[in-house]
Amino acid sequence: MKENVCKEKMALVEKLGVHLEKREHLAPVAARILSYIILTGKQGTTFEDMVKILCASKSTISTHLNHLQDLNKIVYFTKTGDRKKYFIINKDMIVQHIDNVINEWQEVKVLHSEIKNYKEKINNHKIENEDEKFELSFHNDYIQFLDEASASIEVLRKKLIDNQFHI
Repeated sequence: MKENVCKEKMALVEKLGVHLEKREHLAPVAARILSYIILTGKQGTTFEDMVKILCASKSTISTHLNHLQDLNKIVYFTKTGDRKKYFIINKDMIVQHIDNVINEWQEVKVLHSEIKNYKEKINNHKIENEDEKFELSFHNDYIQFLDEASASIEVLRKKLIDNQFHI
């Protein structure tokens, strides 16, 4: 059972790593480190564990750990009587990601609103033939979707800030 869980975790580390490479623009090893830390959870993982499990050199792991810390994607804690650092994800990283998503959606909403307003103006003043008028329902529906999605993700953001989730 434990071996199957380990295999499943490492397969997911790889899959999530590929995603993070693209989404976060990370080097492959940095993406695998972040993935492994995410999937290890609150207990954290040590430098030594990552060297062993991710099959990378000490210098490579060290370089990427420092880079991930500089990006505020991970933090570490220590345990009394133990000199090791235990790396975990930075909860603020998720809040920052949510903020970026909300800002991007807001920009898209503003753009669609401007396009819709332009099309309405053209429909009302330039085009007399009803068959040639712009269809506006997509813009209305998309703007509504962006408002609802933003409100939903804002609930998640608030829970993170209020420490209702312990990642």
